[in-house]
Amino acid sequence: MTREGVSYVLPFIVVTCCFALWGFANDITNPMVKAFSKIFRMNVTQGALVQVAFYGGYFCMALPAALFIRRHSFKSGIIMGLALYALGVLLFIPARAIGSFAPFLIAYFILTCGLSFLETTANPYILRMGDRETATRRLNLAQSFNPIGSLAGMFVAMNYIQARLSPLDTAQRATLDDASFEALKQSDLSILVQPYALLGVVLVGLLVLMLFLPIPSVRQQGADRHGALLPAFRRLMANKTYRNGVVAQFFYVGAQITCWTFIIQYGTRVFMAQGMSEQAAEVLSQRYNIVAMVIFCLMRFVNMYLMKYFKPGRLLAVFAALALLLVCGVIVLAGQAGMYCLVGVSACMSLMFPTIYGLALGDVNEDTELGSAGLIMAILGGSLLPAVQAMIIDSDVTFMPSVNLSFIVPALCFVVVMLYGIAHARR
Repeated sequence: MTREGVSYVLPFIVVTCCFALWGFANDITNPMVKAFSKIFRMNVTQGALVQVAFYGGYFCMALPAALFIRRHSFKSGIIMGLALYALGVLLFIPARAIGSFAPFLIAYFILTCGLSFLETTANPYILRMGDRETATRRLNLAQSFNPIGSLAGMFVAMNYIQARLSPLDTAQRATLDDASFEALKQSDLSILVQPYALLGVVLVGLLVLMLFLPIPSVRQQGADRHGALLPAFRRLMANKTYRNGVVAQFFYVGAQITCWTFIIQYGTRVFMAQGMSEQAAEVLSQRYNIVAMVIFCLMRFVNMYLMKYFKPGRLLAVFAALALLLVCGVIVLAGQAGMYCLVGVSACMSLMFPTIYGLALGDVNEDTELGSAGLIMAILGGSLLPAVQAMIIDSDVTFMPSVNLSFIVPALCFVVVMLYGIAHARR
């Protein structure tokens, strides 16, 4: 893996580790919607504020990150990202001492400002580490390590947070007096904070390593790192493939986060109907989530093979259509059949983020950093759309279970992704 005689093997390995690190953060967070709802006796919509804060940080920091990288370097962007990531997770310690929900939301927001820096830096850097013709496949390879971090996050969430929280369910907690509830809340928050504090120590260690690690710089031919921004924005907005790619990425990320966040609510309803306690149903649902992530991870490598023979846009359209069919199964099927469909959706999603990213940036040339920022800002879909789905879950619909109906949100998202794939395949 070389470019202009420079080897990028070691930088590729180091940057790929960052993909795993933000995967860990994403998927230790998804089950926290349910956990915080129980700990603070909130409804699903209030608990979904975790995702609003988490993905809101991505949106707010993506453009500043791109401008920072444009002025400085990829290495500086990675260092800044790790610093903010570490600060965010370490803020869980004072948030636990305060004992209210808002400080945790602030910590999540700062944490994801760091993740936004990392993603805005790492994705375009990977695309430039070699030939342009293999850029999308190279990004798919790096992104294959993202679900490995996600699996680690799910494992920690299931075994070191969910399984250790108090077994009292939401209804039982509602009957506690204020003193008993406060003692239980502090105990549960202590359990929740421990993995984040350990993660903070790891991140500080990696940050120190990065300060002394040589990272080769990459220049895009014709790039003006200090040039006027307005012409760059105009070029990007005039690029239909890029512009539609941002829209597709918004809806894809929304679909991904809704499917992975509300699999806990969906599975809890299914398994409690079979006679399980709420906590046992949550843990079993998280196991299904882990299976979904294993499939997601394995399919990343399958997709790299398929890209040797099929156009990325065509594959994207086919996988989005399959995902749409499976989500329809989640909506209309009862019991574990719906869970199997929901797990299967992950196999289809594995292709989507890096492929949309690579297709959208395929011909933006000197505007790669700013183009990358727009695609990272599109992660805002993971902030807004879960809140929409949570409101549907909390609604009083009577003609079908509200949690089933709520999956109409990712279904509509996959329609948008499918149309983007079809449009690109026709080019």
